[in-house]
Amino acid sequence: MVQAQDDKRDEEAQGEEEQVFFYRVCFRKNGQEVTASSDIPDLKAREVVMVKTDHGAEPARVVSRAPSCPGCEKVRRAPHTLTRRANQEEAGRYANIDAWEKTAFQACKVLIERHKLAMRLTRAERYFNGSKIVLYFTANNRIDFRDLVKDLVLEFHTRVEMRQMGVRHETRMLGGLGACGRELCCSVFMEEFDSVSIKMAKEQDLPLNPTKISGVCNRLLCCLTYEYSTYRRERKGMPKPGKRIKIGEEIFLVKRQNPLQQTLQVSDHKGEGQVLTREQWQNCELVKVEESGRKEKK
Repeated sequence: MVQAQDDKRDEEAQGEEEQVFFYRVCFRKNGQEVTASSDIPDLKAREVVMVKTDHGAEPARVVSRAPSCPGCEKVRRAPHTLTRRANQEEAGRYANIDAWEKTAFQACKVLIERHKLAMRLTRAERYFNGSKIVLYFTANNRIDFRDLVKDLVLEFHTRVEMRQMGVRHETRMLGGLGACGRELCCSVFMEEFDSVSIKMAKEQDLPLNPTKISGVCNRLLCCLTYEYSTYRRERKGMPKPGKRIKIGEEIFLVKRQNPLQQTLQVSDHKGEGQVLTREQWQNCELVKVEESGRKEKK
């Protein structure tokens, strides 16, 4: 009996040790939120914590508690690991890091103008341990910034890394509002950019006007990928526009598909338009145009 109770206590203790809590954290003010896992159960919003990264511990601010999965058999892990609360000295340094990066940003812009480089500086980031400064920029062509880096090293007395990026990544860093009125997807939750093509707009019957299907970065909207697979799936099995279908004794010409409603816009032999539901067209027959009929039309 005593042994059974001890085993039960060990199981409960092991379950408590394996319990993982999830939080939404932000490394910089107005930056993108990420999910971090931790074994600390009682973190509050706006607390400064230390998060494990590839180049060491970085401070971040807790935004909110993220949903957990207490009933899962396998413990999930978030992309980032929250190790501990920041101490008073770390929290003080973190409070001043935004101001320091803005100062570094302005100093770098002055040096870029001095060297007359055709580049646009987007952001300056400093590792919390002070080992490196990373400067993000955009440019139409490759830039020889070796002399610039030498001056930056003399200015900041630390390692300097220049990273050239595209306009989509620049837009994610700068943030903004999309045509939908909401914050840009890339700035809020997207971690990677998916490939977007004009085919996705055609599949969803969207107007092929560049101003309608392009984002603030002047590239195709990332949200074109969200429903693309759904449209492709729903179109399967539906008669294509331009095909003639036979329902009973009547023949219709398919004008347009409405995949989400699973309806067809058709015209009859009199040219009058109709809308056919799935129940009406799902057992239809495709009508083949006979060669004699083609000749008559010619």
